[in-house]
Amino acid sequence: MSALLPPRVLSAPSAALRGFFRRYAAGVSIVTLPGAAGPVGFTASSLASVSLDPPLVSFNVSRTASSWPALQDARHVGVHLLGERDRSTATVFATSGADRFAGVEWREGDHGVPLLRTSGGWLLGRVVERVAAGDSTLVIAEVLDAALADGLDDGHEPLVWHGGAFRRAV
Repeated sequence: MSALLPPRVLSAPSAALRGFFRRYAAGVSIVTLPGAAGPVGFTASSLASVSLDPPLVSFNVSRTASSWPALQDARHVGVHLLGERDRSTATVFATSGADRFAGVEWREGDHGVPLLRTSGGWLLGRVVERVAAGDSTLVIAEVLDAALADGLDDGHEPLVWHGGAFRRAV
């Protein structure tokens, strides 16, 4: 039986929460949506499967994020599966003020949703609920369509967020 480590005292619950999630490895996705001035997108590590019947997914977004104004009224979103080869794209989509779609291959999908051509797959969803939660909003979307890239199981290395950086899952 192993001994429990003594807890490390942190100055505030928010510091403990940040420290906890720096140690929690999470998959990385990109969420895209049509915006009034063009396509909008951001990197998200909060994607979760909610239900298979009906097919629902969720993700969180801070209401201070640059994408929030477009997302608060969006009716449809795309969610993209990322791998190690998409690290630079994930970085650009996580950078505030960046021209996130410059140099990225994409096409307009149903409902005007931008779909990234190089991702490992995508889900097209209809936003069914937004739940305010602290300084963020939980967005729930019903999956209307989905596609996986050919050869995804051949050499696809998932991209994860861990320790404040994008990393390859091994």
